[in-house]
Amino acid sequence: MASHHHRFYSLLLTVISLTTSRSWAQASARSVNWAKRLDSGSGPDTITNIQFYFHDIFTGNHPTATRVVHPVPGFSHTTFFGAVVMADDPLTESADPSSKVVGRAQGMYAAAGRSEVSLLMSMSYGFTDGDYDGSSLSIVGRNRALDPTRELPVLGGTGVFRMARGYAVINTVTANARGDAVVHYNVTVYAPRL
Repeated sequence: MASHHHRFYSLLLTVISLTTSRSWAQASARSVNWAKRLDSGSGPDTITNIQFYFHDIFTGNHPTATRVVHPVPGFSHTTFFGAVVMADDPLTESADPSSKVVGRAQGMYAAAGRSEVSLLMSMSYGFTDGDYDGSSLSIVGRNRALDPTRELPVLGGTGVFRMARGYAVINTVTANARGDAVVHYNVTVYAPRL
């Protein structure tokens, strides 16, 4: 079973590496302002843009993600259909794993595609820095992991993001054959003024 696991991740990460734009990843790594209010007007909503990096780590002494359900027997191991992963992943200010931690993503994702690599993600992104400390966003949706750019919906939040809605545009920055990945999130949030 372990050899199927490694072959799947090798295939997945090879395709991700081929489809990820190197110039985009380098430009994004220079971003240092991870969150900013875009709207200071008096309308009904506050608009916020948040950019951070999600570190999904399966290896080493301190993994942050682990598979809790194996794929459905008899289905293709290229999509890993049926596998479920639980995660408690750090969110950082830049792609460098030693950069400032601004929160954690906790939840799960499942390989939901029988004929394509498609993950159903259900995650809470809790922030621990600045004006957003103690606030969270709920992002739930389909993540076609091999596409260079994906979009997921923001379905709610807590704290300053109570009753939030919006969207996250995500791109894989790096990935390796062991399953470790760094993903850039560019999130636009609309939330009622408190």
